[in-house]
Amino acid sequence: MRTLLSLLALLAIAPAGAALADDDCRVPRAEWQPRDAVVRMAQDNGWTPGRIDIDDGCYEFDATDAQGQRFEVTVHPGTLAVIEIERDDHDGHDRRRRPTAATSPAAPPANGLFGNGAPVRVQVN
Repeated sequence: MRTLLSLLALLAIAPAGAALADDDCRVPRAEWQPRDAVVRMAQDNGWTPGRIDIDDGCYEFDATDAQGQRFEVTVHPGTLAVIEIERDDHDGHDRRRRPTAATSPAAPPANGLFGNGAPVRVQVN
């Protein structure tokens, strides 16, 4: 009975783990934006991009911001939306973050909580 319960528990959580681990960009090559557009997007954000690579079907590049901090950016090849920004802190630990409302504005939900229709603003420190 314990073995059966353990197996059922494993089967229940396995799909959730697979969904969280899947950060691939599955976009047909014909729908990709050119690398020049990636460079312009980075410059528009105030970044100086380095070499642009392709990893798991996504654009990926190292960049430097105006303060001289280095980080790695993962970008969706079709929309040029920032998927992830990864920085190395001074202690050598990776700090990954997904874009917030400040970097990827989203429309407010149509549930009446945000009556003025303004996008939700979130600041992560």
